[in-house]
Amino acid sequence: MSAATSARLTEAELRAQEKAAKRAEKERQKRIARDEAAERKRSEKAGFANVNNPRRSTLMTILCAIFAVYCLFPFVYLAINATKTQADFTSTFGLGFGKTFALWDNIVTVFTYQGGIFGRWLINTLLYVVVGAGGATLLAIMGGYALAKFRFPGRKAVFAVIIGSISVPGIALAVPQFLLFAKLGLTNTPWAMIIPSLISPFGLYLMWIFSEQAVPTELLEAARVDGASEFRTFWTISLPLLAPGIVTTALFTIVATWNNYFLPLIMLKDADWYPLTIGLNQWKDQASTAGGQAIQNLVITGSLITIIPLVIAFLCLQKYWQSGLAAGAVKE
Repeated sequence: MSAATSARLTEAELRAQEKAAKRAEKERQKRIARDEAAERKRSEKAGFANVNNPRRSTLMTILCAIFAVYCLFPFVYLAINATKTQADFTSTFGLGFGKTFALWDNIVTVFTYQGGIFGRWLINTLLYVVVGAGGATLLAIMGGYALAKFRFPGRKAVFAVIIGSISVPGIALAVPQFLLFAKLGLTNTPWAMIIPSLISPFGLYLMWIFSEQAVPTELLEAARVDGASEFRTFWTISLPLLAPGIVTTALFTIVATWNNYFLPLIMLKDADWYPLTIGLNQWKDQASTAGGQAIQNLVITGSLITIIPLVIAFLCLQKYWQSGLAAGAVKE
């Protein structure tokens, strides 16, 4: 009899414990809800949004929309006007389509006009980018890594020179470069574009800072203890860790070389060595010459074709680029 009573008491105690646990859980949920509400109020008063409970800002949405329109407007203008004939380009509204959809005809004419000179300009630009920007990226990688991971006399002086080089605009060096290359007999040759493009002080500084943060010194010391040479350590261990910084530096140098205008303007006279920037500008000014024909529709179409490779490069590499820009922003 006593055993049955003891069993019933045990069941009653279990039910009581379950009810107490449920009440405690409800109280905990209420406390969490109150704390979250209070946190949201504090964040609103301070002007910040809780990461877990973000609030929308109408003002920021409007500002971002205006900025997006400002950035996309030139591209939309190019895309619309590249579909027009020359007659429609001069007689219709700039943001409206013409009477004839001539995009494909314009593309074909761009690559066949003046004996297909546009294709030559495109190849020249790719040459300057691959050799010049590619070489600048490679030099920046090796130089930045060496400055970050090796200690040698004069390292601070090198840092001062790099910072000073970044502060000097490239346009200010164009004329001295032209005089130097003229003495060497390199003007009006591809070397006049490639050699200056090999130097990227900003890329070197970026890789220096990125290498300092991305490559642990302990990892390099472990590789040296295992008998790996410095060359093998760099190519097999450090280089994969530097991938985001490499892509970021490459994008900066590619864009700078692709859009370079003033340097080829003073260095090159032969149209066969023009990059796209100078070639399209020559087409634009063609109407102002004696007996010249206005071909704004070809200039617009050529400009649209010119920016497509850069757009593709940014879309494909943006995740590496963003992580490269954010490197070192948070200290762990």
